[in-house]
Amino acid sequence: MINIVMIVALGALAGLGQAPQGWWIVTVVAAAYWLLRDIKTPRAAFLHGWLFGLGYFGMTLRWIVSPFLVDPAATGWMAPFAILLMAVGAGLFWGIARWVAHRLAPQSIAMAGLALIGAEVARSYVFTGFPWALLGHIWIGTPLAQVAAFGGPHLLTGITVGLAACGAWLVKRHYVAAVGPVLAVVGWVGLALGPAPQSEGPIVRMVQPNAKQSEKWDPEKSQIFLDRMIAFTAQGVVPDLVVWPETAVPYLLQYAGPVLAQVSEAARGAPTVLGINRNEGTRYYNSLVVVGQGGSVSSVYDKAHLVPFGEYIPGGDLLRKIGIDGFSPMTGGGFTAGQEGGTIEIEGIGIARPLICYEGIFAEEIGAAERPRLMVLITNDAWFGADAGPLQHLAQARLRAIEQGIPMVRVANTGVTAMIDARGRVTAQIGMNEAGFIDAPLPDAMPATIYSRYGDWPILGLLLAALFATGARARRYSN
Repeated sequence: MINIVMIVALGALAGLGQAPQGWWIVTVVAAAYWLLRDIKTPRAAFLHGWLFGLGYFGMTLRWIVSPFLVDPAATGWMAPFAILLMAVGAGLFWGIARWVAHRLAPQSIAMAGLALIGAEVARSYVFTGFPWALLGHIWIGTPLAQVAAFGGPHLLTGITVGLAACGAWLVKRHYVAAVGPVLAVVGWVGLALGPAPQSEGPIVRMVQPNAKQSEKWDPEKSQIFLDRMIAFTAQGVVPDLVVWPETAVPYLLQYAGPVLAQVSEAARGAPTVLGINRNEGTRYYNSLVVVGQGGSVSSVYDKAHLVPFGEYIPGGDLLRKIGIDGFSPMTGGGFTAGQEGGTIEIEGIGIARPLICYEGIFAEEIGAAERPRLMVLITNDAWFGADAGPLQHLAQARLRAIEQGIPMVRVANTGVTAMIDARGRVTAQIGMNEAGFIDAPLPDAMPATIYSRYGDWPILGLLLAALFATGARARRYSN
């Protein structure tokens, strides 16, 4: 029992590398100790990996209870089950990875590490994917994050596990094996660092209304938040672009004409990007629109990657028959996914890649056929409290900017709203639970990165080659 608690606690410590703590050294040391453990059987290997994951995801995904506490009387009882199920489910990936590694090469630190990287890749794709709190995310905010321009989040995960393996090899006095990964990291960072983009572009006004989730859809208070955003838009010097957060307008698009006309008047000629829901018959969409003169809508983008069980129910047609449906307050019945990889044209700015909330965590889905001038991410992080959830979401937005070499305008309902340059640096922001607006110049985009061109394919190829080579070496020495 003591051993079980220790492994779970070790995993929880590893989670402290993620935002808001950002203690990456703790993650590396904890992972090194995990790789060092002497495991006798495949069953023990599975339990070892799963328990470590249970602690890690219990720590990093603790914010998942917040949506259930918006209305605690109705859904508060679900909160402990939500975090338990998320940690148990995500931990299974790590348990299976350690089991596979033990079957292929029982005493190989390299195989255990490669299997862990593979598990993180699988977690990013399986069941529509959930690449939240990947091991590579611990480097966001450090110079090492710039390596993502070459290989995205999975290269960063590989570096995390590689450094942990170095630590394990040093303990075992395998000094030669420990040198290679360290030299590779130094080389990658040297290639990634370079001149930073300038910030002399168009002025973007980012508007944050600070609407608490428990009040956002209250008919009496929603008008207060709407009036607040209109007032913020109308103040000061006219910007080149105004951006409001996700579901900023509490009406369906087809009924929002008068409100959009007010928005246009307040913007004084500047295009306004905002979030709104719309429908086509019985189908509802979580949308982003560009509002122009007189309240006209020049572009519409429908969220393509929806949140399972939040915005839609997998197998919804069947489950709807027994009364289980999506959680959207506007539609009551969940949303329909839009077309993937869409772009919008913003007058005076250029091509933009729009993203709505959850879509910003999927690095492999960001690319567009035509390279955009900027990314615009609108979100309502009020669902996720004021600690780990919103700050981890912001960190991932910074990583998307590095991967693509494109600045991001990120506007949140309750924070953090931020302008992010192509190096992932926050150049202007509005903090958590603040109402206000901020004007910031749009930073320049950089030349297309390797990751923006090729995505995950090079890293996946390297991972498969390394797994094959390590497995073949283990079989050769066991014979």
